[in-house]
Amino acid sequence: MKQRNRLSRRHLLQAGAAAALCTGVPMINLGMHRAFADSDRRYSTRAIDLVGRSLVIDMLAPLKIDFRPEAYAGRISEADEAAFRASGITGFHNAIGTGGPNVVEETLEFIAGWQGFAARNSHLFTLVGTAADLDRAKTERKIAVITGVQNAEHFVRPDDVKRFYALGQRCAQLTYNSQNLLGSGSTERVDGGVSDFGVEIIKAMNDAGMLVDVSHCGDRTTLDAIELSPVPIAITHSNCRALNDHPRLKTDEAIRKLAAKGGVMGITGVRMFVRDREPTTVEHMVDHIDHVVKLVGIEHVGVGTDSDLAGYDDMPADQYKMLRESYKASYGFRDKIDTDGFDHPQKVFDLTEALIRRGYSDANITAVLGGNFRRLLGATWK
Repeated sequence: MKQRNRLSRRHLLQAGAAAALCTGVPMINLGMHRAFADSDRRYSTRAIDLVGRSLVIDMLAPLKIDFRPEAYAGRISEADEAAFRASGITGFHNAIGTGGPNVVEETLEFIAGWQGFAARNSHLFTLVGTAADLDRAKTERKIAVITGVQNAEHFVRPDDVKRFYALGQRCAQLTYNSQNLLGSGSTERVDGGVSDFGVEIIKAMNDAGMLVDVSHCGDRTTLDAIELSPVPIAITHSNCRALNDHPRLKTDEAIRKLAAKGGVMGITGVRMFVRDREPTTVEHMVDHIDHVVKLVGIEHVGVGTDSDLAGYDDMPADQYKMLRESYKASYGFRDKIDTDGFDHPQKVFDLTEALIRRGYSDANITAVLGGNFRRLLGATWK
């Protein structure tokens, strides 16, 4: 992984605010500032202030993309702690895809491992059970960890939803990219929609207060889930197919129906989901935010980066190779996975600057950074 930038109070004070320790007091515009000691990137006072006082929620953000159990076995390093504190992000939806014959054990190991990691580092992390825990984490200047799973194969029977909710899981995708007993994934040749068993699981999730996520679902399964759930659901991390013809992205029909039920869509910075050609920058990522806003309104768009703070392209070579080889050819990987300008721990500041350049108001930027997902989680979780 790349060297993660550490928060420098001196530089932040020179900038007029502390990005991770912001008091929420509006600041005078003093121009562009080098806010982080180990980075030459410069941000405006307005962007630093907006990130500092907003509840920033990344609705798909593994704490660390590392397939080894030792990744969550011990104490967090000083460099990684500094990166989390400087990121400007309060809420991290920590979720991976599990599946296969040992899916229940694999999912339990994932939940226990990362919850244990958060507990051993409770000076920095706090686990999320209710939406109010996100607000508390912001006040206490901690990192809030939302436990999720990017699949639902571990729900062998409907009662399992309540069981995993009790263990802390607050969000589940119905499918990953492939077919399961609930429905079809986005890379399947045929999408049969939500199955009878899937109907039962959606009802169980609604009853328990667990958020339904259809980010990796196929088109028919996505539409079925939106229709079947009487409460709003989420697309935590996807982009708009109208701008980029990729099977993992969502149609305008799906986005409209999601919004009509009160749902929220998180825009991701994964390169091949942002654009199908070069260059691919943070500005093209904001094109997807613009598209959702024009289509259904500012209230229905947020952020789901689909990466950890450092991004994919700095993973260890062997793990990077394994990750790329685990997907079908239709995923269309290019030389890089991360989007230019959105590939480092302070990327939310770059996104905020891009939103400012597009003319978004402070209130609308705060909504995109986390306000919209905070509203959805508050209305969904019990």
